[in-house]
Amino acid sequence: MKTVGIVVVGASGRMGRALIRTIAETKGCVLAGAVEAHGHPDLGQDAGMLAGLKPAGILLTVDPLPLLAKAQAVIDFTTPSVSVELAALAAQARIVHVIGTTGCSPDDETKIRAAARHAVIVKSGNMSLGVNLLAAMVKQAAKALPDFDIEIVEMHHRMKVDAPSGTALLLGEAAAQGRGIALRDHAIHARDGHTGARPDGGIGFASLRGGTVVGEHEVILAGPGERLVLSHIAEDRAVFAPGAVAAALWGQGKKPGLYAMADVLGLSA
Repeated sequence: MKTVGIVVVGASGRMGRALIRTIAETKGCVLAGAVEAHGHPDLGQDAGMLAGLKPAGILLTVDPLPLLAKAQAVIDFTTPSVSVELAALAAQARIVHVIGTTGCSPDDETKIRAAARHAVIVKSGNMSLGVNLLAAMVKQAAKALPDFDIEIVEMHHRMKVDAPSGTALLLGEAAAQGRGIALRDHAIHARDGHTGARPDGGIGFASLRGGTVVGEHEVILAGPGERLVLSHIAEDRAVFAPGAVAAALWGQGKKPGLYAMADVLGLSA
């Protein structure tokens, strides 16, 4: 089997370093490049050493273009603007692009879908196995309990900039799919003051921020006289890296298109 060269963007961050370690531990792939932003203090440093490994001979650089031309995949957990730019470059290079970035606007999503006409793009609000299994259960529960109210509660560290989290939206989409409805038409994102009774069919979101919490999510299905609570706790950001690397390998040889981790894990049916 051909070795898959993977470029990591945002390579010196916590997720970037976790990805580099996971690539080093995973058969069938190799680190093909490491990218950081202009002016970053780690530019020019060895990516392996930054990740706590032996020197990899891969130095952090600002320009992804020459790296993507020689690679088979790129992974980024960065910002929406960077992910959109990378999606276009991945489409030009005809390589797999794995996106773990959250907080994309509708316009960003449109541009990523356009790029997916020419590239295999795997995009998910959460790359962990546990969360994607949770989403499958939420979809099933929402379908089986059509009259239960659904509330999604999430908590992250105080520095997180988007709310609800990408994972919360992933779970909300799963619930909406189970009900056969569009999340955008039934999402409830804020409550304040005299709001009146809860509307039927709504999917509520509550976002908590504080401390160093990696990620905690609860999906509450509340019915008459009983509640079902489905939850996931991420104790280490490293749990997202194996899924992202698995997605990069899974995408090899697939037809261009926009995929999710449910496709990678065989949970999309």
